[in-house]
Amino acid sequence: MPSKTEEATMTSSSRGDTNRAHVNEHGVRPMEDIVTYLRDFAHEQPEVAAMWCFGIGFVLGWKLKPW
Repeated sequence: MPSKTEEATMTSSSRGDTNRAHVNEHGVRPMEDIVTYLRDFAHEQPEVAAMWCFGIGFVLGWKLKPW
C-alpha cells in the first residue's frame, strides 16, 4: 500500500507538469491548504470572516484613495 507521499506523487505526476510546481517533496500543497482552511473558517464563522473582509477593504480603500 503506497504512503500518502507516494499517492501525492502519483496523482501529481498523472495530472501533468503544471501542478507539480505546487507540490513540495512531502506532498503538501500550501496554497490549496490555505484556501481550504479559509473557506472552512468562513463557513464556520461567517460574521468574523465578513468583518475581516470589511476591515481589509476599508484599509485598502483608505490607503489607495481611488477618488
